[in-house]
Amino acid sequence: MTGKSAGRGVLDGAFALLDALRRAGGEAGLTEIAEACGVPKGTAHRLLEQLAALGAVERRGRRYVLGPQLFRLGQSWQPYPGLRTAARTPLLRVRMTTGASAVLVVLRDGLALTVASVPGRAEPLVPVRDGMGFPLTTAAGLALTSRERGPFVDREGVVPGLCCAALPVRGRDGRVVAALAALTPADQPQAPLAAAVAGAAAAVGDRLARADGTWPDCPAQAHASWSRLLRRARVGEAEGA
Repeated sequence: MTGKSAGRGVLDGAFALLDALRRAGGEAGLTEIAEACGVPKGTAHRLLEQLAALGAVERRGRRYVLGPQLFRLGQSWQPYPGLRTAARTPLLRVRMTTGASAVLVVLRDGLALTVASVPGRAEPLVPVRDGMGFPLTTAAGLALTSRERGPFVDREGVVPGLCCAALPVRGRDGRVVAALAALTPADQPQAPLAAAVAGAAAAVGDRLARADGTWPDCPAQAHASWSRLLRRARVGEAEGA
């Protein structure tokens, strides 16, 4: 094996171990990690100790956890320039005004990948965390992939007892770069959720536009989506009454 191939093999192995830790919830023992990756325990131990020296993992007793260096690197990733910063306050506002769990997702590897999240009342049904993926059949996934402008609403269609409302977030050139979604128990009033999602999605788009000094023609679109989402939510509430 050449030096280049050997180096690639070591990197593949290291990332496989990190992914096994991620899938285990961020913490696992040596045997569990080695079995998940299909490698000898000695090999797994050697790579994990090297990763620990770099701060990518930490040892807690006989178990390993993801380390602070990965957190710092992950926080610097931007799927679209300024996206996570632009979404921070709008997501918090959704949580504060409705109590809902709020997420910002992007399209990656056939999933709606969460890149920013604020846990709320949906936690007992669907815990939200950065890095988790939603199927593209969910409201959040449809907001990313559908050619329609939305709004997209799911009322207990994917998870019993859960309602989700989502709208696409458009970048400076008008393309969909993300989707903003709010999740709440289905027995909660839906009209406030609809209004909060529409306002937050429009706010993120406006913040992205301001960062470049341009203003795409989105306020009218946001207002129309807001109105449609409100009407649909109210109809759903009336039907469920």
